[in-house]
Amino acid sequence: MEIDKTLASSDRLVDEHKSLLSEIGSLLARWEGILVLIIIAMVIIFSNITPYFLDYFNLMNATFTFAEKAVLALPMIFVILSGDIDISVAAIIALSSFSMGFASSHGAGTTEIVLVGILTGALAGAFNGLFIIRFSIPAIAVTLASQSLFRGISQAILEDQAYTKYPESFSYFGQGYIPGTIIPFELVFFLVLAGGFAYILHFTTYGRKLYAIGNSPMAAKFSGVAVDRIRFTNFVLNGVFAGIVAVLLTSRIGSTRPNIASGWELEAITLVVLGGVSITGGKGNIVGVILSVFLIGYLKFGMGLINLSAKVMIITTGFLLITAVLIPVIIEAAGKRNKLKMQRRKG
Repeated sequence: MEIDKTLASSDRLVDEHKSLLSEIGSLLARWEGILVLIIIAMVIIFSNITPYFLDYFNLMNATFTFAEKAVLALPMIFVILSGDIDISVAAIIALSSFSMGFASSHGAGTTEIVLVGILTGALAGAFNGLFIIRFSIPAIAVTLASQSLFRGISQAILEDQAYTKYPESFSYFGQGYIPGTIIPFELVFFLVLAGGFAYILHFTTYGRKLYAIGNSPMAAKFSGVAVDRIRFTNFVLNGVFAGIVAVLLTSRIGSTRPNIASGWELEAITLVVLGGVSITGGKGNIVGVILSVFLIGYLKFGMGLINLSAKVMIITTGFLLITAVLIPVIIEAAGKRNKLKMQRRKG
C-alpha cells in the first residue's frame, strides 16, 4: 500500500516536472519570453557593473529618453500589422513642432499650441493615407516622399533659426512628474496609451481586422472587411500620435529646430519589429513591443552609465533587430520540419 502511494507520488512529481518543462519550453518558443530573459540578463549585468543602474530615481528619469519614442511606436504597430510602413513620422513631428512654434510666437496659449500640433499631425497622416489608398501607391514610396516634404517645409522656413518661446505651463508635458511622486508624466501617459492600444488590438473587431488585412488584404476584403478605410485610419492615427509626440518632445527640450526627432522613424520601427511584430504584417502583439521599449531604453541607459559610445549602442540595437527578425523564422522553420517528421512517421 505504501509502495503504491510512493509510486503514485513519484508519478505525480514526474508529471508536474514535465508540465513545468513544457511551460518553460512554450515560453521560450515565444519571442516575448526571449525578451524577458534578455531583460533579466541586462539587469543582472548592469547592476553588477554599476551601482547607479538600479537607483529608482535614475530608472524613472531614464524614461524621459525613450517614452516619446515608445508612444510613437504604438500606432506604428497597427500600420505594420496591416502590411504597411510609415517612414515619415519623424518628419511629421518636425512639421507639427514647427506649427506649434509658429503658433506660440504669435501669442497662442498652451491649449491652442497642443491642438495645433495634433491637428497638423492628423492632416499629415491623412495626406499620406489619401495618396496610398486613393492612388494605390506603396506606403514606403509615399511616406519616403512625404518625409522630405514635411521636414523640408520646416527647414525652408526656419533655416538655422529656432522657436524657443513657449508658455511656462507647456513644459509640464515633457518635463513634469505625477504630483507627489518622481514618476514622469510621459511614462504614465505611455503606459495608459499602451493599455488602450492593447484593448483595441486584442479585444475588438478592429484589432481582428488588422490581423486579417496583414495576413491577406484580398481575403479580408472578400470577407467584408473595409480594408482601405482601416488602412487610411491607421495612417491618420499615426499622424495624430506623431503630433502628440511633437508636443511631448518640444515641451521637453523647450525649442523647435528643423532637425528635431531626426532618425526617430527608424527607432520607432525598430521597437515594433523587435517587439515581435512581423515586418510583413499579420503577426505580433502589444506585450512584445512594451518589452522591447524597456529593453532598448534601459539598455542605452546602462551603456551610457558605463560610458560606451553611441556607435556601440547602434551596433547593439542593430544586432537585436536582426535577431528579432531571424529567430521567429528559425522557430517557424523548425516547427515545419517537426510536423513533416511526424507526418512521415505516421505514414
